[in-house]
Amino acid sequence: MVSLVVFDIAGTTVTDNGSVSKSFRNAFRSVDLEVPEDAVQRVMGYRKTEAIQMLLRQFYAGQESRFDAWGSAIFSAFEQSMIDFYMADRFLSPLPGAESVFRHLHQMGIRVGLNTGFTRAITDAILYRLHWRDSPFIDAVVCSDEVPEGRPEPHMIRQLMQVTGIDDPALVAKVGDTEVDILEGRNAGVGLVVSVTTGAYKRDELLPFHPDHIINSLEDFIPLLISA
Repeated sequence: MVSLVVFDIAGTTVTDNGSVSKSFRNAFRSVDLEVPEDAVQRVMGYRKTEAIQMLLRQFYAGQESRFDAWGSAIFSAFEQSMIDFYMADRFLSPLPGAESVFRHLHQMGIRVGLNTGFTRAITDAILYRLHWRDSPFIDAVVCSDEVPEGRPEPHMIRQLMQVTGIDDPALVAKVGDTEVDILEGRNAGVGLVVSVTTGAYKRDELLPFHPDHIINSLEDFIPLLISA
């Protein structure tokens, strides 16, 4: 029996359309650096300060003395770019099925939590635009800058459990679109890890990380949960 479902945001419950990857690469260009799109896709879901350092180590080894300054400038450019984007993007919307799934879970007596590799400032822009800040169907939201470490560490899930009054991780399901969502769920010891193909990773890219289930849309989640 599941008592709490933890959903990722971009690519899982909210449209992405490549905007995060594009903003990330543009932030690197702001300090005259280039990183390939496929490499950026591989670090989606991580805390963004950590993702930046991962890419710097991968593509700019030997220039470690510049990593701190580069990292700070890249992150500032990325964060402001994403806030501006989410506040202005007329196409920003929940992914198909997201809001109906939240509503259905509440009708089943199951709590809903959101977590993300974004900072609170970016997340608040999304929640404001989608009118999710005061949604009766979202019980709690935790962002990567509000915990000691981001994914794949389990801190965000554990904080959501604490806020929603869930003591046993076996009663938690984690739903996300990336490798690091799967690892976060495993590290937290949750009872169910579900991947969705609406975001950064395709089905064949998710399979090597062995989620319990892979679905093509959040609309498939409630039937899966009922049959699990």
